[in-house]
Amino acid sequence: MRTAQIVVTLLAALMAGFSGAVLLLRAQWIVQALVEYRVPRSWWTWLGLAKAAGAVGLVVGLFVPVIGVLAGIGLVLYFLGAALTVARARVYAHIPFPLVYAAPVAGALVLGALV
Repeated sequence: MRTAQIVVTLLAALMAGFSGAVLLLRAQWIVQALVEYRVPRSWWTWLGLAKAAGAVGLVVGLFVPVIGVLAGIGLVLYFLGAALTVARARVYAHIPFPLVYAAPVAGALVLGALV
């Protein structure tokens, strides 16, 4: 079970880290989406840093579990908020994307609780 937890946690950290990096690097596809969702430009750096910090927190959580739990909860709430933001913008076809990022984080939290 511990191996599954490590694999899922690292996958979740990679996905969250990638999501944070593309936002911090201002990849064109993410910029277009954020403009479409009407997310203020002044938030972009903070949102990217939050995802990157969550990714680091998940990895640190493999050694200090309380940090991993807090990072996981923060990331799940972040991605649920992203799904709500997409829904508020009425771009319903994009709602699954933040949920795909939230799923491995939630899985890592569940597996962490079972170990």
